[in-house]
Amino acid sequence: MTYAYEVAVRAEATLGEGPTWDAAAGRLLWIDILGSRINTYDPLSGRRTTRTTEQHIGAVKPRANGGLVLNLRDGVGLLDPDDTFRWLRHEPVPGRRANDAAVAPDGSLWAGTMRYDEAPGGGTLSRITGEGTFDVVLDDVAVSNGTGWSPDGRLMYYVDSPTRRVDVFDFDVTDGRLGERRTLVEIEDGAGFPDGLTVDADGCVWVALWDGGAVRRYTPAGDLDRVIELPTPRVTACAFGGPDLTDLYITTARVGLDAPHPLAGSLLVAPGAGKGLVQPAFAG
Repeated sequence: MTYAYEVAVRAEATLGEGPTWDAAAGRLLWIDILGSRINTYDPLSGRRTTRTTEQHIGAVKPRANGGLVLNLRDGVGLLDPDDTFRWLRHEPVPGRRANDAAVAPDGSLWAGTMRYDEAPGGGTLSRITGEGTFDVVLDDVAVSNGTGWSPDGRLMYYVDSPTRRVDVFDFDVTDGRLGERRTLVEIEDGAGFPDGLTVDADGCVWVALWDGGAVRRYTPAGDLDRVIELPTPRVTACAFGGPDLTDLYITTARVGLDAPHPLAGSLLVAPGAGKGLVQPAFAG
C-alpha cells in the first residue's frame, strides 16, 4: 500500500531531522542539524518559528514541565520556558556530534552521538534521566539514529544506520535496561539506509530511508506493508502529529546533493497515513 505526501513547510534545511509532536503546545518540532536551527510548525494556524542554536543540534524534545531538552554537539542541555539555557550534561568530544534522540516510556532521554567522519565505533547511545544520571548504553555505534518503543513499552527499536538494520531489544520498563538484541529487518542493497523511525499504535515501525527516497512501514514481525515514495532521496526521519496523531510528518535533507530536488530540505506530510502514539515528554 502506498500513500501520497504533501508539503507542510517548504524549506531548504541542510540536514532536516527529528520531527516530534509537542502535544501540549499543539505544534511540530523539527531541526536542521548542520544549520543549527530549531523549527516549530503549527498545522492549524500555519505559524512557524525558527531559533538558532550556538552549535550543531541532533534532536529536540518537549519537557514535562515546559521548555525543551536539546541533544547538542557538546552534550545535553535544557531550554527553559523563558528561553534560558543550561547544560544538563556537558561532555565535549573532539570530532563528535549529537544525532537523533528519543524519550522512553519512563521519561528518560536516549541520546545518540556519532563522529563527523562517521567512523565505526565512534558513536554512542546514552540514557539520561531528569536528575542528570547518565549511562552509556551502547558504546560501539557508527551513526546512532532512530529509536522508539512498542505500545506496551516492552520492546525498543533502534537503528545504527551503516548496519542497514532495524534492531529490536527487549526493554525493562521498570529500570530502562536493555535485554536481548535481534534484527527486525535488514534494508536491501539499493534501497538506502535506515535513518529515523517512529512506532505507531498498531506496534508497526515506520522508518525513513536515507538515499532511498521513501518511508516504509514494517509490522512487528518484520513484514513490509506500506510505503510512502518521496521525490528527494535523503529522507531522514518521521513522526505522527496533528490533533489526532494521524498525519505522518517527514523531514528531508539537501546535504551532499549536487542537484537537489526543489523539495529537498522541506518538511513533508502524509495525511491519514496511520495512527501514532502519544509520545512522553522528558521528565527533567
